Amino acid sequence: MMMTDSTGEHMWLQIQHELSLRKLIEGSEYQEELKYDFNIKGELRHLDTSESFVFNYYNNSHEQNHKRYQVLGHLITQYVYELLERVCMLQKVYIPTDAAEDEPRSFFFMSENALTSSSSLIVLLQDHGVFRAGQWGQKTIVSEGLEHGTQIPFIKMALQSHGGVIVLNPNDNFFDLKTEKERLSFSTGEESPPSTQSVWWIPKRGSSSPEEHTLYVWDHFISKSAAKNVAFIAHGYGGLVFVDLLVQRKCEVMNKVYSVAFIDSVHNTQHQSRSDTEIQKWIQKYCREWVSNSKPLDKAVGSLMKVNCPVVSAGTEKYGLAPSCCLHAIFKYLKSTLKAKTTTAVRHSPVVTRSSTSKERGNK
Repeated sequence: MMMTDSTGEHMWLQIQHELSLRKLIEGSEYQEELKYDFNIKGELRHLDTSESFVFNYYNNSHEQNHKRYQVLGHLITQYVYELLERVCMLQKVYIPTDAAEDEPRSFFFMSENALTSSSSLIVLLQDHGVFRAGQWGQKTIVSEGLEHGTQIPFIKMALQSHGGVIVLNPNDNFFDLKTEKERLSFSTGEESPPSTQSVWWIPKRGSSSPEEHTLYVWDHFISKSAAKNVAFIAHGYGGLVFVDLLVQRKCEVMNKVYSVAFIDSVHNTQHQSRSDTEIQKWIQKYCREWVSNSKPLDKAVGSLMKVNCPVVSAGTEKYGLAPSCCLHAIFKYLKSTLKAKTTTAVRHSPVVTRSSTSKERGNK
C-alpha cells in the first residue's frame, strides 16, 4: 500500500520486505489455501493470479470456507497490529492497569506523547464487529484494501495535524478458552477439540463491552491527559458508545472534548440522553455526522431527529467506504472547530496591562 504526505513523498511501509501478511500466513497451516498478500497499493491479491480474494475455495463446503475466512481475518488483525506499532509507531497499552499476572487483559494503542502533550488529541472509536483496533471493517480490508478498511490513514493525518492519537479496541471483550486451545493445537499439530464443544468465555475486566472499554480508557487515560482539546471520530456503533460516555461522564466530556465526527452512527440522542436538553444542545453544537448517501460529499442530508447534530453526505453509498471517503472532510471540520474554540478562548481571556499589573503588585 502507498500513502503520501502533504509533500507527495511516499511514506508507507518502508519496512515492507520484513513485515508482510504472507509471513504470518506461512506460519499457519493454510499456506496453500491462503496464497494471498497485500500488494504495493495495499490491496489483497492472490500471489499467482493477482486476483482479489475468493471466498468459495472448497466446493460445497460453506463451513470450511467460513473457517478459512476466519483464519484470514485473524491473521489480518495481527498484521494490522504490527502496522500500528511498527509503521505508525504507536504503543500498545494493556488494561486493566492493575491486572494480575494470569488475568485476561485487553489493550489499546496510543502515540508516544498522547498523554503528556498539551496539543490536541484525536480518539478513534470503531464500529461493532469481529474486527479489532486499527480497522474500520474487515470485509472492506479484504475487498477494497488497507487504505479504505484500516484506520491508518486517519492515524497518519491525526499525528500530522493534531499531535496525539488514541486508537481504542472496543471489540476485544472476552477471552475464549476454546479458541485459545484450538490455536495451541493449531501450532503444535495436536487434534483440535470438536466444534460441538461448549465455548468458555471469560470477560476481560474493564473491557467486557465496547461501552465499558471506552469508559475505562477515558477514566484512566484520556481524562488525565495533558491535552485540553480532545476530538472523537466514531463509526457506526462507536457513535452510540460515545454518547453513552457523554451521558456517564457529562461534565468531564463537555469540558475536554471540543468536537465529534460521527460516521454512519447508530446513536439515538433523545433516547440515550433521557431527554437531557443540555446533552442534546451540546451534541447539536459540537458534533457532525457523515452518512452513506448518494449526494456529493459534505452536502446536507435531512435528518428525522430534530435533536440530532448536522448530517452531511459521506460522498458514497457504500457503508464500508464511508470512513475513507470523508477522511479529508472530517479533518477539515475538526481543524475549523478547534480554531473556533481557541479563538473564542483567547477572546474571553483577561487582557493583562501594565496598569493592572502595577495595581496587583500594589495590593500585595
